[in-house]
Amino acid sequence: MLARAADNQPGSQKIQMEPAEPYISPTNGLGSWIWEYKTLDNQTCQLWNTIEIPKGAKVTKARLVMTVDNEFTLYLDGRELGRGAEWRELFVFDLTQLLTPGRHVVAVNCYNGSFFAGMLFGLQVDLAGGQKIELKSDKTWSIVPEGVRHWETLTEADPAWPAASVKAPLGGSPWWTTAPDAVNMMPSVQPLKIHFWGTSWFQVLLLVVCGLVILVSLRLMAQLALHKKERFLLQRERARIARDIHDDIGARMTQLVLQGEVAQNELPADAEMRQHLNWICEEARGLLSTMDEILWAVNPRRDTLRDFTDYVCKYAEDYLGPAGIHCLFEVGSEISTVGFELPLRRSLLMAVKESLNNAVKHSGATELHLKIHWGDDQLVVVVQDNGNGFDPAAVAAERNGLPNMTQRMRELGGRCIITSQPEKGCRVEFSVPLQHMRRNSWNWIWKGRSLPAFSTETRNDRKDETAQSHDPTKC
Repeated sequence: MLARAADNQPGSQKIQMEPAEPYISPTNGLGSWIWEYKTLDNQTCQLWNTIEIPKGAKVTKARLVMTVDNEFTLYLDGRELGRGAEWRELFVFDLTQLLTPGRHVVAVNCYNGSFFAGMLFGLQVDLAGGQKIELKSDKTWSIVPEGVRHWETLTEADPAWPAASVKAPLGGSPWWTTAPDAVNMMPSVQPLKIHFWGTSWFQVLLLVVCGLVILVSLRLMAQLALHKKERFLLQRERARIARDIHDDIGARMTQLVLQGEVAQNELPADAEMRQHLNWICEEARGLLSTMDEILWAVNPRRDTLRDFTDYVCKYAEDYLGPAGIHCLFEVGSEISTVGFELPLRRSLLMAVKESLNNAVKHSGATELHLKIHWGDDQLVVVVQDNGNGFDPAAVAAERNGLPNMTQRMRELGGRCIITSQPEKGCRVEFSVPLQHMRRNSWNWIWKGRSLPAFSTETRNDRKDETAQSHDPTKC
């Protein structure tokens, strides 16, 4: 048969078929006009069928030709390939690149406006080796009832689906009897490129990863809540200890000093007991001073960088004044109320006190410069004097002062740099990372551990302090 070229038909590519090439004849391989058993106006008809490509076969050419009275939407394996809306014309689809070995679902959603209705369909697949597979519009098609979800991708037909009815053979009335008015070559459809993120294994892996992330997040949230509760209880206990020390032990020590002074005044000036009482009173005053430092360390309201700076400056002024050393302070403007936890400030304070003690005992300095500044998450404290200086390489190995300062800084994740030359003074620089404790806190959360015991840490620091205060070889 010859296809008549329709004139002035928009959106269609007109071709003239040659009888010497029967394969490309527009009506070659077409079936019958099929529809539901009943034909109604404004009716939707869902036609479904499958085609099987043998395993290992290679498709060399596949051509689908169809039309519907009145409108249609064509699907292959759930993918929309094209639409048409003129029963007098044929629509040709090239499926060569889409058909691969296996079962494929062909679905057509048809619509009838009024009067007669039908679908004309023909699919011919050429395989390597000369084999052919055909799918025509006939009674093998199934009618899918409305309301069935994803019917375009179902690979098996429901036995309850009725079979299509043949309304007229090819060329039968009331449709065209010789040839269509036009043949529309539909745009070539390329295979879908499925990227790795669109594959099922990747999506399953992504769901597993998301689930693990959610579980880890819930674990971290639970640990963070527990950590926050532990910190609250610890701070409350520290506040109670500070109050008890101040209200009980502090009051008793003050009373002991007053009673000693009263007893001392009642004795004759040359009495030997008067000297003993004087020594007891001085020791009690020293204990009161030490207790003030303990209260400052224990009180959670002093866990800020500004409080640490104020305390260190006041301590240096009080300590260096009786030794005749003029103290100059340089505090950076960036010092604020940022958190500065007890283990960090306690160890740094002990190191600074050691450097001040060395300056008073050994340097012979008349001036000392104390610098405190914060930058790049590092707190830097510099103690520099104009004293005699020394050769760090010549310091006796058995002395504990300098190694202790270095060890304290190393335990905090910081460093201690000592720079000195004979007759050129001494410069000691302490640097401590302020993020150190935060990293430790996250480690505790991740590993599910509780906070380190405050009493053990304080006891160890106090043991070190006692050992240093009785070390006669300290430099």
